[in-house]
Amino acid sequence: MVTWEEVVALGRELPEVEEGTSYRTPALKVRGKGFARLRSEYEGGLVLFCGLDEKEALLASGDPAYYTTSHYDGYGAIIVDLTQVAKDELEELLTESWRRKAPASLRKRFDESAR
Repeated sequence: MVTWEEVVALGRELPEVEEGTSYRTPALKVRGKGFARLRSEYEGGLVLFCGLDEKEALLASGDPAYYTTSHYDGYGAIIVDLTQVAKDELEELLTESWRRKAPASLRKRFDESAR
C-alpha cells in the first residue's frame, strides 16, 4: 500500500512540485497545474493524467490497481488504487502525469539533468 505521504515524497523528486488542493482534496501541482490528486481522503484513489492509449492499456491489463469512472470517459486520466499499486509503477505514472502538465522548458531541463 502506498500512502499519500509517499506520493508526495515521490512527487517532490520532480522539479517545481508543490502541494495544494484540487476539488477540495490533496493534490500535487507543477507551476500551478494539478497533475495528481486524491479523489477523496478516505477512498485511496489517485487521479493521474495519461494518454488515452495508455489508459486503455492499463484498464485492459485487468490489474485491479487501475480503474476509471464515467466522469473520465474519453479523457486522459486514470485512477490508481493506492492500496493495490506497486510503488515503482506509481512512480512511472506520476512522472508521466507531471510531464503532461509541466511546461516544455521545465521538461527539457528535467530531461537534460537525467542524462
